[in-house]
Amino acid sequence: MAEHDDETLSSSSAVEKHGTTSTSAGTAVVPADPFENPGEPPHRARRTDVDPKKQRLAERQVATFFYLSIVGSVLAVAAYVAFPIDPEDFSTVRTGNLWLGLAIALALLALGLGAVYWGKSLVVDREISELRHSTRGTDATRAKAVEAFQLADKESGFSRRKLIRNSMIGALAAFPLPGIVLVRDLAPAEDPNELLRHTFWKSGMRLTKDPTGLPIKASDVTIGSVFHVIPDGMLDSEHMLEEKAKASVLLMRLDPKDLNPAKGRENWGYDGIVAYSKICTHVGCPVALYEQQTHHLLCPCHQSTFDVSNNCDVIFGPAARPLPQLPIAIDDDGYLVATSDFHEPVGPSFWERER
Repeated sequence: MAEHDDETLSSSSAVEKHGTTSTSAGTAVVPADPFENPGEPPHRARRTDVDPKKQRLAERQVATFFYLSIVGSVLAVAAYVAFPIDPEDFSTVRTGNLWLGLAIALALLALGLGAVYWGKSLVVDREISELRHSTRGTDATRAKAVEAFQLADKESGFSRRKLIRNSMIGALAAFPLPGIVLVRDLAPAEDPNELLRHTFWKSGMRLTKDPTGLPIKASDVTIGSVFHVIPDGMLDSEHMLEEKAKASVLLMRLDPKDLNPAKGRENWGYDGIVAYSKICTHVGCPVALYEQQTHHLLCPCHQSTFDVSNNCDVIFGPAARPLPQLPIAIDDDGYLVATSDFHEPVGPSFWERER
């Protein structure tokens, strides 16, 4: 009992001594005071900090990495030109991608290694602690920030080490070159403005089913039906996919009483049969959903909705313009034919588009 009493007294005195410490009921051990901040570890000097020769060597090594990055960027452009893609030979794709990827990897890897090695070997590595402050500091704080930038410039040697600075700037300037060359070459060699204004459709060309290519008679199109349509002969064209991306059409038949053709378009359909571009005027998605009862066309990508009975005007969604209409008629055999190409560019807007 005495021992227990002593322990109780000892515990009580401990609680009294550390009265500011919050403990819960039933706690057997009283928490000790927080340990003191040990501070930052002693700074260890690097070889480049104490040996000027090692410092100059590290500077040349960093510059070498940056020069290698420039070489990689130039090689990427050279590889893109030296290994063109032949559509008839798929091995040219593998070869071109191999050398292009290796060159770009060299440019990016060397640029990263140069930056990391610069920071590890030459930039001052003293550890500091910084407390959080409000977003907008006082004028004195902002002046200190400027001073910090100046100090960082001094410690990194960015202004003083011209070899590293100039080689790094050269590497950064050369690195985007492969991307610029590749992205520019994605555009067609011909004037894209003219290519976007004209499709595969021509006067007298029959409307055929997609993907079979079978011609469509007017008698086959019943009220409420919809056909996915491509131009006759397009399946045999050299650039079939490129042409289909512009020339795809939706064909529908409505009761002629439900149609409200715009002025000048009274003869663009045949007995309630109308044809509109399938390419959404928002971002070029396929407008493939037709609501038979409301005569609405819906783009499933971003929900742009077009009213077929009113010249495919936009009634909902982000599209800015109606779908272009393809003028159609029938030939002597009763097949539906186009009377001309679209009278305006299909698909989304581009810089040279007038409206």
